[in-house]
Amino acid sequence: MIDDELTKPLAERMRPKRLEDYIGQKHLLAEGKPLYEAVRRGHLHSMIFWGPPGTGKTTLARLIANYSNAEFVAVSAVLSGVKDIRAAVEAAKIRLQNGRQTILFVDEVHRFNKSQQDAFLPHVEDGTISFVGATTENPSFELNNALLSRARVYLLQSLQPDELEQLIGLVIKKTAGEKNLHFSEGIKALFVQAADGDARRLLNLIEIALELSVVAGAEGEITEKIAKEVLSGGVRRFDNKGDLFYDQISALHKSVRGSDPDAALYWFCRMLDGGCDPLYIARRVVRMASEDVGNADPRALQLALNSWDVLVRLGGAEGELAIAQAIVYLASAAKSNAVYMAYKAAKIDAAATGSLEVPVHLRNAPTKLMKELGYGKQYRYAHDEPEGYAAGENYFPERLGERYYYHPVQRGLEIKIAQKMRHLKELDQQKKGN
Repeated sequence: MIDDELTKPLAERMRPKRLEDYIGQKHLLAEGKPLYEAVRRGHLHSMIFWGPPGTGKTTLARLIANYSNAEFVAVSAVLSGVKDIRAAVEAAKIRLQNGRQTILFVDEVHRFNKSQQDAFLPHVEDGTISFVGATTENPSFELNNALLSRARVYLLQSLQPDELEQLIGLVIKKTAGEKNLHFSEGIKALFVQAADGDARRLLNLIEIALELSVVAGAEGEITEKIAKEVLSGGVRRFDNKGDLFYDQISALHKSVRGSDPDAALYWFCRMLDGGCDPLYIARRVVRMASEDVGNADPRALQLALNSWDVLVRLGGAEGELAIAQAIVYLASAAKSNAVYMAYKAAKIDAAATGSLEVPVHLRNAPTKLMKELGYGKQYRYAHDEPEGYAAGENYFPERLGERYYYHPVQRGLEIKIAQKMRHLKELDQQKKGN
């Protein structure tokens, strides 16, 4: 007779039945932590588990059901709809009448639309179900506020290398007497690195390696050859257009802003390694040049545009190297967000003050009627003025008055820009004094 346990995938067989055997998430499950105490005592409440793949979201939900002696019902937002939710709720009502609670676990809950998410609300509210959702996406963006207000969000983190090594140790114990799994320390480190914080990925890789070892007659010995065959072609976690995507571009941008070219290069390469379109990064580098370098070093914007152009013209490695050059230059350049801040302030005024009229002296007068109305009559042509500057002239709508948005910083070229602007303001004051 076939042992049903041995036919299950390794990842399923390794699910712990006790909190003490759960690996990772010590920030949530160390003794004395609120979630640990709630699980251990079987105290149910609705919750959202948010974290990368393979961090133990489903396993933790099952543990909660075990400790609370509740029925564990799982639905997938990919495969299920409102009809399935209703069926699960009706079954939960019957259990509740018989004195047993139900944990309704919704995997990838972010894939449900807002109306589907609303279907849970009355049943969470009246206690028919304890809702546990699992998501890899930011709940603030993907879940509606009504559901979030009824559930506590717990952030799960990628497993650390020592935790993955601990998991390998448990696998070795679990498979003892079956296939006698054995790693050298160097090969074990390769599997940990390839797992990239994902326990499920690690277990799946080990399972494949075990099968290959049996075929090769090695009986559980994971050789270097087997390891290379199993681990070839892996990529780092990136999650294009998901939270990890935006976290990494944020890290790249902040490294440039913080004048750390080495960290900026690291995040650039991490994004490329994860499969990010380099054209996206090229566009963001142009934004960095304007937002964080600005007029402190105007060459930064030109170099960023040039790197984008090289990528379009040459593609591949040559273009990526050009972007790397631009990133290093931006990170090393003098920084100023003065233009960025001035732009934001001007946008606020433009939106808030409505359709203020253009002063008559600033209007063009291409027709006779416009000239008769005085358009442009008192305009002072700056090139004909001393120093090429019409001191005391006003270029704002009269009702708005003078505004000062741009405040150059004392870095790079903006030092000289600030000096010139101070001089021009002095000329304005002299003109007004006369």
